Amino acid sequence: QVQLVESGGGLVQAGGSLRLSCAASGRTFSVYVMGWFRQAPGKERDFVAAITRNGGRTDYADSVKGRFTITRDNAKNTVYLQMNSLKPEDTAIYYCAADSSNWIAASQHEYDYWGQGTQVTVSS
Repeated sequence: QVQLVESGGGLVQAGGSLRLSCAASGRTFSVYVMGWFRQAPGKERDFVAAITRNGGRTDYADSVKGRFTITRDNAKNTVYLQMNSLKPEDTAIYYCAADSSNWIAASQHEYDYWGQGTQVTVSS
């Protein structure tokens, strides 16, 4: 089992940047594929990005490609989401999640563990 705690959310103007962090504790972090999801008010939870166990491969939702970057530091048990050129439509609660399978998945149902989320608000 792994516990996940997100941080780094906040209020930012459109065009600005934020860096989210997700710190893991418990079972060895490097055995998990890690993902970021987001949920806007009244909407479904959507896939944002994911990264393989060793960080060698990443995947992104089309809406964030070229603006967001997911990375991980297995020595620090942390996964990051660098968000640049933020837009008001990026406003949501952002969640990190851990998947014990061997491949990247965009479906939230593939992920076994979830953090509590961190609020990101982008003003126009």
